[in-house]
Amino acid sequence: MVDPQFEVVEPKGGETPVVVEVPHAGLSLDAETLSYTIAPGRSIARDADLYVDALFQDAPAEGATLIYARASRYLVDLNRGENDLDHEAVEGGGRTPWPRGLIWRLTTDGEPILARRLPRSEVDRRLDLVYRPYHRVLEGLLARKRARFGFAILLCAHSMPSQPRRGHADPGGARADIVPGTRGRTTAAAAVIDVVDKHARACNFTVRHDDPYRGGFSTGHYGTPQSATHAVQIEIARRLYMDESTLRIDPQGFRGIREFGRTLVARLAFAENPTTLDALRGYPSGTV
Repeated sequence: MVDPQFEVVEPKGGETPVVVEVPHAGLSLDAETLSYTIAPGRSIARDADLYVDALFQDAPAEGATLIYARASRYLVDLNRGENDLDHEAVEGGGRTPWPRGLIWRLTTDGEPILARRLPRSEVDRRLDLVYRPYHRVLEGLLARKRARFGFAILLCAHSMPSQPRRGHADPGGARADIVPGTRGRTTAAAAVIDVVDKHARACNFTVRHDDPYRGGFSTGHYGTPQSATHAVQIEIARRLYMDESTLRIDPQGFRGIREFGRTLVARLAFAENPTTLDALRGYPSGTV
């Protein structure tokens, strides 16, 4: 299935319960959005999760469904709630200023993105263009997995700057290699979270849960283990696969992270552990 703003790649061969979501790798901005945008082109790339769609390109070969956005998060952030609006960015938005909500007002380097506040009609246009279709499709994919397997696993794939920037809330210092976000282990079964943790450590990566990212909208909204949908956000430090100053891929690092992504997706299918499969079909969160 292909849409101008996002793409779905279905499994090749045997299907598994896994959906891999990449909401922030896209760079495209349509003409209407560009008319409101004054951010420099380099910021569009710096604030994208560059190459994460390519890092997980092998997910369909492992039986997972891959959905990734082509649209830039400067058009609309697919990992925010539909009502997460800042009144300084949107006419009639919320009272609490938040420069990187559904509509980004500032880059993570602190530069302005918008030439002026957006009218509500422009927000609705962007929601109808990409946000609502994207989440309808994602919700449908998870429902299909649950119907077929009795449960679904959503891996929300992201990358992060290796060092905090001006617009980030965490203090200075290098971040961990891999950050699984599960909102305090509430959005997925322990068995699912532990697979991510153990696999990353087995690959000799440093791991820090929920710090600095606890999981965004998709993780919290879809991650309802009591209803047999398990969601884990994974943040990958960009130093592992790219030069963060030039934004170019590091070929050796890229190959290593691509293999990490492929094998993680394979392990999340739990094909060799039928007991865990039965448990994932519904239970109170945090008990398996």
